[in-house]
Amino acid sequence: MVYRKGELSKGTIDRQWPYQVALPASLCMGHNYVTIRLFCEGLSLCPRGHSFRRNDEDMSCFCFAKRADAELFQARFGGEFINPKDRPKWPGG
Repeated sequence: MVYRKGELSKGTIDRQWPYQVALPASLCMGHNYVTIRLFCEGLSLCPRGHSFRRNDEDMSCFCFAKRADAELFQARFGGEFINPKDRPKWPGG
């Protein structure tokens, strides 16, 4: 994979923002996207997240530096905690 200068690598994200919550990507679009972003203002959310596919469904992974922030996010939007080491990868990725 090619990264642009200054872009965070997946490894850097996993090390610095290890508390990750996955939501179905379909819940992160449109009005919900704005709601999620406004909710996360002031939280330790990484500016870049991860995506993966599981059971024919695209998932968006929101990454936090602080566990308490990830727990607040999960309490508000649902989803599941994902361990970066166990997170599924895109096919071929």
